[in-house]
Amino acid sequence: MTLLADRPIRRREEHLALHGDLPRIHRGRLLAELDESGLAGRGGAGFPTARKIRAVAGRRRAIVVANGTEGEPESAKDEVLLEVSPHLVVDGVLVATRLVGAREAAIAVGRGATGAHDALVEALADRPDAGAIRVVDVPDRFVAGEESALVNYVGGGEARPTITPPRPAERGVRGRPTLVQNVETLAALALLARRGADRFRAEETHLATVRGAVRRPGVVEVRPTVTFGELFAAVGGTTAPLQAVLVGGYFGTWLPAGRALAAPLSESGLAPLDASPGARAVVALPSASCGVLETARVAWWLARESAGQCGPCVHGLAAVAGDLGRIARREDCVDAHSSLVRRLQAIEGRGACRHPDGAVRFVASALRAFADEVDLHLHGRCTGLAERPVLPLPLRRHRGGR
Repeated sequence: MTLLADRPIRRREEHLALHGDLPRIHRGRLLAELDESGLAGRGGAGFPTARKIRAVAGRRRAIVVANGTEGEPESAKDEVLLEVSPHLVVDGVLVATRLVGAREAAIAVGRGATGAHDALVEALADRPDAGAIRVVDVPDRFVAGEESALVNYVGGGEARPTITPPRPAERGVRGRPTLVQNVETLAALALLARRGADRFRAEETHLATVRGAVRRPGVVEVRPTVTFGELFAAVGGTTAPLQAVLVGGYFGTWLPAGRALAAPLSESGLAPLDASPGARAVVALPSASCGVLETARVAWWLARESAGQCGPCVHGLAAVAGDLGRIARREDCVDAHSSLVRRLQAIEGRGACRHPDGAVRFVASALRAFADEVDLHLHGRCTGLAERPVLPLPLRRHRGGR
């Protein structure tokens, strides 16, 4: 396991020396290999890639959109991948366009990811086979990378989610059938096209972003069976005793450290803990920090990141953040706690997009993982020290969809 940034492969010659050129693609054979490989999306949802591609393949005037926007503050894997290995992502986009019969493609990156943008522009300029691919800079907002928001923006609209159906596969960019895939998924697709399903499964890796109380935070390439303990060891170990681990970023789940360290960072490994790897954004929270305070800060940010399209998001998340903030400040905590529990149950499943559900999952997991600390707050106490916050919040703000 190595930090991805330690081994950049930006030049076309280096890329070809390591991976070789793309083979000629027989669509039917590669789709069969894709089925056999079990490749699933790496953007967080884990949807089977073959099913997504088949939903678009054969439709007229299809478009491919590679999603590298990464609005999740805890994740950096897509930005780093685009910076250090842009040609592998371009290869994946080309494979996807051939599979679905598209003649147009876009690679979307966040406006703040200047290194990724520049690496892509440089790579595309060196690729005569990639003339139909363009780079699109997307506003740095949490909801801007959501699938429907992204196709709206690439098509000239606002970067706001829409109520679905129809899904992008049916009606996406400018009303055309659109395949939206995460850039890491497409890089994996490029490797599958070269290796075949058996070798791909034997050598499969994922990218994980590791932050918090670790010695070398960054993006690591790991095997699917890696445990949290092994992951932390790969980045030099932890810098302090841990009380909890956040997996999946700000739509993810807090887990007590004692239960998490031996668990694999995979769907099957996390299922017994009622968690999912998501985009494999992992944060190690030290024992000296207060999980209630950390979660309250992020809850306010998530409320402000609302697209402003439905009551559960606009009013519900603000109220959740308010209740949790009162608990964090130890103000009217008992009433705030009762109100918070009711609101979390009322909001789930009622939003226009997945933003409210993700925020509810994150806050509800904090009430479980930090139950003892919540109880102390209800009685006017807090064990956390006045240290720097562990969970980052973006300083930049982009009002509106453009």
